[in-house]
Amino acid sequence: MKPKANRYLVPGLLFVATVIVALNAWFAFRAVGSLLESEHSVEHTWRVINTVERIMSSGKDAETGNRGYLITGDEAYLQPYNDAVRDLPKELDDFQHLTLDNPSQQARVTEMRAVLEQRLALLQQGIDLRRSHSTDIVRPLVLSGTGKVEMDHLRRIADDMEAEERRLLAQRTAHARSDSTRTRYTIGLASGLDFLLIVLMFRFLANERRLRISSELDAERLAVARAETEERAEEVRALNATLEQRVELRTAELQSINRELEAFSYSVSHDLRAPLRTIDGFSLALEEDYAEVVDTTGRDYIHRVRTGVQRMGQLIDALLQLSRITRADITRESFNFSELAESVAAVLREENKGRDVTFHIEPDLQVEGDPKLLRVALENLFGNAVKFSSKKPSTVVDFGWDKKKDAWFVRDTGAGFDMHYADRLFSAFNRLHGDKDFKGSGIGLATVARVIHRHHGEIWADSVIDHGATFWFTLG
Repeated sequence: MKPKANRYLVPGLLFVATVIVALNAWFAFRAVGSLLESEHSVEHTWRVINTVERIMSSGKDAETGNRGYLITGDEAYLQPYNDAVRDLPKELDDFQHLTLDNPSQQARVTEMRAVLEQRLALLQQGIDLRRSHSTDIVRPLVLSGTGKVEMDHLRRIADDMEAEERRLLAQRTAHARSDSTRTRYTIGLASGLDFLLIVLMFRFLANERRLRISSELDAERLAVARAETEERAEEVRALNATLEQRVELRTAELQSINRELEAFSYSVSHDLRAPLRTIDGFSLALEEDYAEVVDTTGRDYIHRVRTGVQRMGQLIDALLQLSRITRADITRESFNFSELAESVAAVLREENKGRDVTFHIEPDLQVEGDPKLLRVALENLFGNAVKFSSKKPSTVVDFGWDKKKDAWFVRDTGAGFDMHYADRLFSAFNRLHGDKDFKGSGIGLATVARVIHRHHGEIWADSVIDHGATFWFTLG
């Protein structure tokens, strides 16, 4: 072979060999990736099954502890019950999070959550009766078949959940075996082709020592790079394995901090009321009993002190209401939303007799939610609509359901607000209008948002300055 031809042949063969090796590596990488995904799916399915078993175990512990307490009256028997009440919501949330891609499992966990809530409520009722020494009522409650029916219902749901996951497990296990076999064949074929190429190329590289040494150096660098890649991949896998645990730990810490802040806010607001009442009382005594002793400037100072104290009292009351809404239990029921809105509107008409206030409320609207909390929300929304329309000759407030937006709305013809500041609208103490223009605490819309979020809904607003505002909300 001519030297010139040999000079071009060796690079050509090297190029072909490199392409084949790269393709083999690509196919092998894909096969390994598919195998890892299949193994992850199998592991995920086992986690879901274990979660179902933990839920049922907690339910049984609650039943056992409750029954032992009802029979003996010994508070020690309530430990399994209390642990189950604490663990069940998290276990149900874990299951719901793990099966977000499975609509049938989502429906089952919703049904299971409802049954467990009903059962735990009944168990708590028995505990309360036993603590009140109503043993005559407790014994029929223990002997009744309600608990068995509900537990049988839970078992059926759990069996359906596990059956679904077992079916998925079988499919995913079979897929994992198939991927494993395919991976072995792919890697074996790739290794065989690579070995064949090495043998063929050795014949051409026997007389090309310089090229052979260069190729060995390239191979060493490739091996080092591959080792580094595998090391980094192992680090990534280790980080992924601990990521979920760190996220759960951080979430628990944030929830604990939020609860502590809510308790602190409630305690501070509650404890501040007594000294404020003292200041208000003594300032009132000064204003009434020493009016002739104090000059005009002093009386003005006393009046300002009383005004500031009363303003602080209003803010504290608003904070307490916001805290109570945050801590209150949600009791969902179906009721006539229009009638509730009419009752709120009637109170506002009575409070604003000297003004032209008109409410347009869509009739016979049904809703499912907590009537007490939703009344608080409507009182704040309607009250704001009337307040921010006070500078207009007439006030018109509309309330109803918008099918296009699939949301409730409260619309007014008042002062409106700049949409540039809409993100501050539902935060406590963030007011878009001055206190001189419209009195208020800055807590009302934050309270409304808290009520809507407690119902797992959303709230937003549209407005044009001096052309009114529309508040939209959903209820989950």
